[in-house]
Amino acid sequence: MIIKNPKFEISAVSPKQYPKNYLPEIVLAGKSNVGKSSFINTLINRKNLARTSSAPGKTRQINFYNMDDLFYFVDLPGYGYSKMSKEEQLRVGQFIEKYLSIRENIKLIILILDIRHKPTEDDKLMYNYIKSTNIPFIIIANKADKIAITKVDEAVEQIKRELKIIAGTIILPFSSERRIYSEKTWEEISKKIVKEI
Repeated sequence: MIIKNPKFEISAVSPKQYPKNYLPEIVLAGKSNVGKSSFINTLINRKNLARTSSAPGKTRQINFYNMDDLFYFVDLPGYGYSKMSKEEQLRVGQFIEKYLSIRENIKLIILILDIRHKPTEDDKLMYNYIKSTNIPFIIIANKADKIAITKVDEAVEQIKRELKIIAGTIILPFSSERRIYSEKTWEEISKKIVKEI
């Protein structure tokens, strides 16, 4: 898919701030510094539409990126950032949960993990929560360029074991650096929005 005019639209922490046009929404979840912003930028072939930061935990709002008025990429705040206060973690967790539980136009959740490491306890909690929502989801094993290509399949299998992945769950390796595996990712996204557009 070619996106010609992507734009950042709004940051939100409550339902009254969500976009009102009811476009399909593709939601990105993952721990701080896992590469969600780079994932967006890679897919749309832009360098810095989504704000990347070397400081984890910087995103503390839900960011909506409008893709040619076809759909939104919705970037959730990263989890597992230890320097965020417990009060801040609770507040962020509450507005994320509210968004995921009431927003009717979510068509797909993309859980982004670091392929180099075993899923953390926070990753496991998020995976299980996403399952409980009954919203369609896929898993992106990011930073695949950081390991030998011969190790990619093995790393994906480790993620499956650690999360006790249910049958039929799609896990795709991905690399923002090498821009590989993007086409397969777009295929999965298109399946969820094509009926809407």
